[in-house]
Amino acid sequence: MDVIALLPRLHLFRFPVGQAYLWRDDDELTLIDAGLTGSGRTIADAITALGHAPHDVRRVVLTHFHEDHAGGAGEFAALSGAEVLAHGLDAPFVRGELPGPTPRFEEWELPIHAQAARHLPEGPPVPPSSVTEVTDGDVLAFGGGARVVHVPGHTDGSVALFLPAEGVLFTGDTVASADGVPVPGVFNLDRQQLLASLRRLAGLGAEVACFGHGDPVLSGADAALRSIVAAPGQPTGTPASR
Repeated sequence: MDVIALLPRLHLFRFPVGQAYLWRDDDELTLIDAGLTGSGRTIADAITALGHAPHDVRRVVLTHFHEDHAGGAGEFAALSGAEVLAHGLDAPFVRGELPGPTPRFEEWELPIHAQAARHLPEGPPVPPSSVTEVTDGDVLAFGGGARVVHVPGHTDGSVALFLPAEGVLFTGDTVASADGVPVPGVFNLDRQQLLASLRRLAGLGAEVACFGHGDPVLSGADAALRSIVAAPGQPTGTPASR
């Protein structure tokens, strides 16, 4: 796992597939997504190396249930005592009560998915002991008030998190970055619904956008999101691989 400082309060944790983000409010931390199955200890060690303790992480907010974002949540929560949060529509899959629905792959997505699947660990994730359900419009106690934005399409319960006081947006897999260019996310349940959700994110006025896959946009994010709303096209790179 690579650890990358993005802003004074923000680090990126990059896994072989997907990534997570660590937000700092003084000595209190929030983890957005939790990496692949088996990543809990790796995340805890990275937090320790940054000068914090795992129990400083008060909450893990999952943007959706897919393994590359929620796989490490149960393990890390057991190590840290952090609360795990997810949208009510995805929470049963995070808890392991039901199998999550399979994406409706478009033909051009199949080789991208095959490349990503080679990096996924074997075995099911350890589910969190409990999951707090969130919904659209909830405001979470970090980053000056983090607004939950329901963005269905990638999954039914996908959420983004917008920190208006900081101008920072965490998009989950509603948006990705391919070869440094923001694009609509892939491997969706409903691409048209995802594009409608993307239009909503483009109207928030974010300065910084942090994606589920690929390099974040650290300035001018609102303009970058509006540009892909205008021309959503299919990606030319492989956003799911990193």
